[in-house]
Formats: sequence, structure tokens, C-alpha cells
Amino acid sequence: IVPSKLRELIRTIRTARTQAEEREMIQKECAAIRSSFREEDNTYRCRNVAKLLYMHMLGYPAHFGQLECLKLIASQKFTDKRIGYLGAMLLLDERQDLVPQLVRILKNLIMSGYSPEHDVSGISDPFLQVRILRLLRILGKGDDDSSEAMNDILAQVATNTETSKNVGNAILYETVLTIMDIKSESGLRVLAINILGRFLLNNDKNIRYVALTSLLKTVQTDHNAVQRHRSTIVDCLKDLDVSIKRRAMELSFALVNGNNIRGMMKELLYFLDSCDPDFKADCASGIFLAAEKYAPSKRWHIDTIMRVLTTAGSYVRDDSVPNLIQLITNSVEMHAYTVQRLYKALLDDISQQPLVQVASWCIGEYGDLLVSGQCEEEEPIQVSEDEVLDVLEGLLVSNLSAPVTRGYSLTAIMKLSTRFSSVNRIKKVVSIYGSSIDVELQQRAVEYNALFKKYDHMRPALLERMPIMEKTATNGPAEIVQTNGETDSTILDTKHLPSIIQPASQVGLSIQSSAHFRANPNPNIAVITIHATNSTEADMTEFVFQAAVPKTFQLQLLSPSSNVVPALNQGSVTQVIRVLNPQKQQLRMRVKLTYTHKGSPVQDLAEVNNFPPQSWQ
Repeated sequence: IVPSKLRELIRTIRTARTQAEEREMIQKECAAIRSSFREEDNTYRCRNVAKLLYMHMLGYPAHFGQLECLKLIASQKFTDKRIGYLGAMLLLDERQDLVPQLVRILKNLIMSGYSPEHDVSGISDPFLQVRILRLLRILGKGDDDSSEAMNDILAQVATNTETSKNVGNAILYETVLTIMDIKSESGLRVLAINILGRFLLNNDKNIRYVALTSLLKTVQTDHNAVQRHRSTIVDCLKDLDVSIKRRAMELSFALVNGNNIRGMMKELLYFLDSCDPDFKADCASGIFLAAEKYAPSKRWHIDTIMRVLTTAGSYVRDDSVPNLIQLITNSVEMHAYTVQRLYKALLDDISQQPLVQVASWCIGEYGDLLVSGQCEEEEPIQVSEDEVLDVLEGLLVSNLSAPVTRGYSLTAIMKLSTRFSSVNRIKKVVSIYGSSIDVELQQRAVEYNALFKKYDHMRPALLERMPIMEKTATNGPAEIVQTNGETDSTILDTKHLPSIIQPASQVGLSIQSSAHFRANPNPNIAVITIHATNSTEADMTEFVFQAAVPKTFQLQLLSPSSNVVPALNQGSVTQVIRVLNPQKQQLRMRVKLTYTHKGSPVQDLAEVNNFPPQSWQ
């Protein structure tokens, strides 16, 4: 049927004598235009849109022609484009609020009965519902008023949609995303997370995966609500699908806090023990970070890290070894327990190189505690000095040991020369590796041999236990912290430059420094010269000045001029310190003084934090 022309429509409407007669004519013409639009009649689309514009001018609704205007704009004919642009100007209003209309349309869809033309698995027009939900998500983002207008309809969709079919799950998923993106009510957000929790129990792998991904995005803002589904999330770690296991692992780490650290770590350690090699590196890193942040005790922290090293030592990050050494060093009360645990681990397995490196370091530092059997945390073991040395020598010759591990083992053996009585055996081991084909190992052995032969008087001081180093620097005011001093009369003072260290006058030891920061050709190196004088009546013998800096620096202590500070200021001992600071960080140093005065050993440990800015800028 050929639709009437615009001129004929105008003439017909003008013949109407009453308002009711005019409305009847308009409704009849609108029905004909709708039928033409459904048939995609391109020939008369321009004419029909023109008639709609006339009806719009008379005050009748013509919004159903908005899409036809866009089709005319895309046409190649100039006449069609002209009518299309005119219709878009009149029928599209940027000031009109779309949210109430979209809410009304969505409500009609979920409340309407069965419609065979649009029904899919019992859901009325699910494609349109999804499109409306996505548009609502865009309109409600960051808008309080629009979000409030959507809350009720979103709650209706979330509670009334059937979930037995994938169609309903698709609508629920879009509903959840919309709730999470807009400024919705807290109760509605909890409802959305509960829907995702039900998705985790679905047999479809895709649904479980999108649920885990969505929960991972929302865990930071709705942590408590996601925590309620922790057991279901942990069960997903046992899923056969690798993608689901990875998402479950990431979400599990996001759920770890101080209250559930023990339970979650137990599950994650079990997962680490049984997971594929592709997961071990990320899982081990996550356990390290969580344990460092939420560890309930130092013993638990050490046990957890050792369990990771035992299970997946070959997959951990490079910084795991120094971090664990840092943790053990700071846990003074756990030294005996830790070295005993690590020694037992070495006897069981030497294939995990990071574990072997940490164990070697600890045995070298605390081997005397291992042999003495002073462990109070668990049943002590009886170990002889020869048995400990046998284990370390076995690491040196093992094909499983990496070059770095052999270096740890040789250094541990050297340290034990001041803790064990088997010095002759240690000398023989060190001398053997002076001709090793491994250049690094050979250099260490040659240096240790020189220590035995030329500087044996300094060996006990040089091989003492490492001082405790703070892991992170502070931005607070510079200050000197007195720690572990064996004499109460020695106080270090660095407030008056160029004096870096100034013990109390009653002790008689004065340490002055001259620092050269600008004259040095390398701006990253600070050169500090230490001058030690003695104002007492007796010489100070076996004088050793030691220093340690954070690992971002490199410290070089040159040989001192002497190890005896003459009495009555008749001479001085000088020593040069070179500090490489490539990152231009504030210089901090922990210093240690040991000497013998009138037959009594004296030891002091202090921290220097207030170096002048030119030393590190």
C-alpha cells in the first residue's frame, strides 16, 4: 500500500471538526507508519518521517521515528539527508533525561508476559535488556541522582531473573557490572557480590571465570562482602581449569588480612605444593608479600618462608634470599631455632638453591648455637663441628650447587673459623679453593687465605656476626642511636662536623674525620678519612673500626694504618672509607668499634644518620 503524501495528511487533519476526531486520524496514520517502518521500506521512509515531524509539531508523540531519522542521515540522497537532519533536530533532545525512560522500558520487559517474538528461554528480549543495562551503567557512573533512580529496577532484575539458563546469567552479569560501576546502595552491592558467589558454584567454567574476575575488581571496595565467599574462592584453587586457578589464586591473595592469615596461608601453601610449575613463581611471591605484611609472629614468618623455599625454592624471586637473611638477622631470639631448622632442611634436600644459600649463611653466622644445642623452641639436636663442616664441604663439591651457592658455603666455612675449634681443617679447605677454576670462588679463597696469614689478629673482629640493619630508611631527623654497647661510658656524637664520631672524653678515645665530597672525580663516591687518637695513659690495642651501610650503597673499608692507638695522643690510627651512592640517597651508616684497653675488651655499636647533604647529593 502506498502511503499518503504529507499534503494529503495535512488536508485530512484540517477537516477534523473535533479533538477526538483529530486524535483518531493521527493514531490511524501512526499505525500505518509503524507498519511501514517494520517492513524496512526505504522508498517511502523520507515521506513517513516528514509526516511524523508534522505530527510532532501538533504535539503528538513521534519518538518512534528517531532511529529512522538516523537512517535517513546515512542515506546517499540529499532529500533524505535533509529530512533526516531536520528530524534529528526536532525529535532528539539532549536536555531530556534518559534514565527514567530506560528504567520504565526495562521494568516493562521484566514484568511483561510471554512474547513469542522476543522470548529467549523464558526471558523477554534479553538482548534489549543487556543493552539497556550497559547504557544505564554509562549514565549512572559518577552521578548520584541517576544512580538513585536505577537502584530499584536493578534490584528487581537481580532478584527476578531466572538463572537456570545462560540467558538469565548473562543479564545478571550485566546487572552486577552496572551495580558495581554506579553509585549504588551498599545493600545492592552486597546483593551483586552474592550473585557472583552463586556464579562460583555454576558448572559452566566461563561463568566461574567471569565471577572470579569481577570479584577481583571489587575486592578493594567491598572487601568484607567478598570475604563471605572466601571458602568458595579457595575451593576454586582445586579447579582443573588453569585460568580459573590463576584467578582464584590472585583473588585469594587479595583476601588475605591479619585476621585470616594463618588459614589462608595454609591453603595457599597446600596449593603451592601441588600446583603446576607455571604457578609457583607468582604464588611464592604472593606468599612472601602477605607473610611480610601480616605475619602474626616472627617464628611463623620464618617457618612460612622456609616452607616456601623447601617447596618451590627454584621459583622464588632473586631478592628472597637477602630478605629472609634480613628477617633472621633481626629476629635475635630465633637464631638457634632457625639455624637448627635450616640444618635439618639441608640434610633432607640440597636441590633448592635459595634454601641452601640461606642455610649456609645461617650456619656460618650461628654455627656455634647449632653445635651447643641451645634451641628452646623445639627438641635440640646433637651436632658436632665435624658434621657441620662435612655438610658445608659437601655443598662445595655437589653438582647441584650453583656458583653463588658455593660462594655462600665457602664464606660460611670461613666464618666458622672463629666459632669452631677446627681451625686447621678450615684452613685446608680454604687453601684448596685458592686454585679453583671458578674465578669468584678462587678470589674469595685467596682473600681468606690472606686473612689467615697476614691479618689473623683482625680475623675475629672481621668475622663477627653481622650487625642488625634496618630494612627501610626513615625520613625523620638525623640522630645517633646507641645499641648493644658493652661499656656505658662510650657515647657517639656526630653533631659537630668534621667529627663523625666522638666518644666520651672519660674513655680517652677520640675519633675525628675529614670528609671529601666535592674534590673526588667521581661525584657518586664519598671519601671519608677516620683519625683515632688516645688521650689515656695506656695504649688501646686490637683496635678495629667497622661500618655497614644499606644495600643500595657500596662500602669499601681500606686497611687501617695500625691496630694500636698510642697513649697520650702520641700518634693516631687513620682509615679511609669509600662509599658509592649511585642513587643519590641519604647516607646512613652503622659503625662498630672494638679495642682492648687495660686488658678489658671494649665494644660499641652506633648508627650515624646525620651526614651533611653534600655527602649524598
